[in-house]
Amino acid sequence: MKIGIVVHGPFVVDSGHAEEILNLLSNYGEVKARLGGTMGRTAVHDAGLEDEIDIRMKMLPSQSVDKFIEEKYDVVILINYGKSSITGHAFGFKVFSHCQGNPPLIQIERPGERDGSIIPWISSLNELAERISKDMNLKIVYPQEIKEKMASNKVSEIERTIAGVSPGENIFVNGIVVGKSISCHVTLIAENGFITEINGANIKEHGVEKLGKIDLQTAIVKTGLLRRSEVSPRILKSNNNHDKLKVAFLNHAAEDIYQLKNADYVVTIGDDTTLVAGDILYRFDVPVIGITDGDIDKVVEKGFKTKRSLIIELEKDLDDVIGEKIHSELFNGEEIIEIENIENFKKEILQIINDITTCYKIKEN
Repeated sequence: MKIGIVVHGPFVVDSGHAEEILNLLSNYGEVKARLGGTMGRTAVHDAGLEDEIDIRMKMLPSQSVDKFIEEKYDVVILINYGKSSITGHAFGFKVFSHCQGNPPLIQIERPGERDGSIIPWISSLNELAERISKDMNLKIVYPQEIKEKMASNKVSEIERTIAGVSPGENIFVNGIVVGKSISCHVTLIAENGFITEINGANIKEHGVEKLGKIDLQTAIVKTGLLRRSEVSPRILKSNNNHDKLKVAFLNHAAEDIYQLKNADYVVTIGDDTTLVAGDILYRFDVPVIGITDGDIDKVVEKGFKTKRSLIIELEKDLDDVIGEKIHSELFNGEEIIEIENIENFKKEILQIINDITTCYKIKEN
């Protein structure tokens, strides 16, 4: 039997359960694992599991499932560790719904927890699901139970209810913080593709503006921390020995930051973008020059930054304005440039800032 394993999210890796499940399922047949989603990449890197879990492709979980089916795998196992069984089951329902046809999919949800479960998303997999449930000491939950609970969480073009939210959590849409919950009942409301209201939450207008137009049905919605584990980062030292320095520009935390791991410096625009990019690029010894305005949301438990990083904190709402000028004047609209001297480059950035405001703080790492 050929078994494809889709690993989703950092916590199932950080907890050690992903590796345990890979070892267990290797007794069932030929096993291949790949990441579904992007936030688990750093966890796989820190755990040194790149040879066991393929993180090279940036795909949604449903796309990872579909790829295994295209590759003629007999069954796909989705491993997830939601904040609760409610959020985990809702996630699995969404993944299955977005796959092509009715794929042979079994979900392993919250392994190691008392409410952990095995979900056979098609009935022909019930026998295999029962075998896995016995080996892992997890109960089986059947799709009909989940669908009945999900019936109250309808998704339409203009409204989407989020399951399993707790008060005080960040609300992410496509990787951008758009609000903070004040209730357990949160509903996103959009008009003509733009979020206009979030019931049960304080909306973050700046985040909504940055998000722009979306399809609320297919948008990736998360709540809480992007990575809630306390971790020890695995650092790969840079060995760039070229004469000129590669400097990249990044103004969106949802972009593929891993593509910048071979840069010498990365200029990041915005608090969340600087925090997330700095944390990921720390693993590859890449410093950031962050342009922020102090409007930061706690998106990871602890953010790391490489030494030589420089953070410039401006007055509120000025980070995007100055970011645009840096992009147009220093990068000439390009995403990556080459420079000869980083100190001169920093002075040019400060000159652009001084032309607009003298109220800012510099924090060197």
